[in-house]
Amino acid sequence: MKSKLIKLTALSLTTASLVYGGGYRIPETSLNGVALSAANIAYSKGADASYYNPANMAFMNNKQAIEFDLMYVGLDETNFNGSMSSTDSTPVNIDSESETFLIPSLHYVSNEYGNLRYGFSLAVPGGLTKRWSDSPAVDKAEEFSLAVIELNPSVSYKLSEKVALAFGLRALHSEGVVKSSSSASRDMEGDSWDFGYNLALSYKPTSKIDLALTYRSNVDLTEEGNAKLYVGDAKVYDGGASVSVPIPAVLDLAFAYTLPTKTTVEFVYERAFWSSYKNLDFDYKDSVPVVLQESMDGSIARDWKDVNLYRLGVTQKAKKYMFMAGIVYGKTPVQERTVSYELPGSDSFSVSLGGRYAIYENLDIGISMLYSMRADRDINNNEIKGVFSNSNATLVSIGAGYKF
Repeated sequence: MKSKLIKLTALSLTTASLVYGGGYRIPETSLNGVALSAANIAYSKGADASYYNPANMAFMNNKQAIEFDLMYVGLDETNFNGSMSSTDSTPVNIDSESETFLIPSLHYVSNEYGNLRYGFSLAVPGGLTKRWSDSPAVDKAEEFSLAVIELNPSVSYKLSEKVALAFGLRALHSEGVVKSSSSASRDMEGDSWDFGYNLALSYKPTSKIDLALTYRSNVDLTEEGNAKLYVGDAKVYDGGASVSVPIPAVLDLAFAYTLPTKTTVEFVYERAFWSSYKNLDFDYKDSVPVVLQESMDGSIARDWKDVNLYRLGVTQKAKKYMFMAGIVYGKTPVQERTVSYELPGSDSFSVSLGGRYAIYENLDIGISMLYSMRADRDINNNEIKGVFSNSNATLVSIGAGYKF
């Protein structure tokens, strides 16, 4: 990577993930996903089932389905009010730059081939971006960004009218940027292709109940590229560098119940295995000057923890309309002792709503919105003493679905 550590997350993915307490992962990859706060796993009946729960493809009508969505992400300026450092009591009140992104997604489900169905999704599973212009934050994170795109083909198999299984492959392309500006500074850029898998199981004990279990594997983003290191204005290193950052494994257990009024309520318990993020370690191809080995070549402890998220979604169907709403609460995986300016991390609560309208029998359009509120976080560790606040985010998705 380059001193911009992981541009991977920074571009579009960043925004959404910062909205939740779930690190830099982005679970909302479709219009329905935004409208329902990603509580659309057990009851996923559209083309985005190929991503959220490909086992449900087996129970869809025998037609091909395709959906294209475009999501706007807006991140508020994060405020830091505190001291210059844990040992320097000089008061500081600074704001990060606000960020806006457009994130596209595409989902497709084939028709039936016996008991098999195929799907494909193009999505953004995570991201991170944080830019500061003032000290002390700029010394550590002038820019810290990571942009990720996932290609996810999948296949489902119907075991019976009540049970289906699915398997998918994950191909993630990422680009990362890391910049810092101080007496010793870094400028890095890198990219990579990395791979994983996902599994799904759907069970329909009755016509009103949908149960699901899904698992997405951990994928380590192995950024490789070039880095430039400086002491003052003098360049002291210009060569190969790499760094690895995980997109964590995620387990979802979901239950949905449909009432006689065509109202479906879904609850999702989610476990994100962020403990795979042990440290941030830049690896340089050539030797780094001794004067920079401690500040630029040492391993930085992260020691994130596994966290739970709880999602609730409600879907109401009418003749030509479908209305949706959701909430999600999540804990942050970032422990206080390892909080940094590139990702302060705090618990979050989000609310969402949206709707779809059928223009024709096989064509519908829709819009949805999610607003994520992050709790203020008071930090007092070895480097930072102060309060991070106002890290809220807004997501708006528009899209169209077609069956043929």
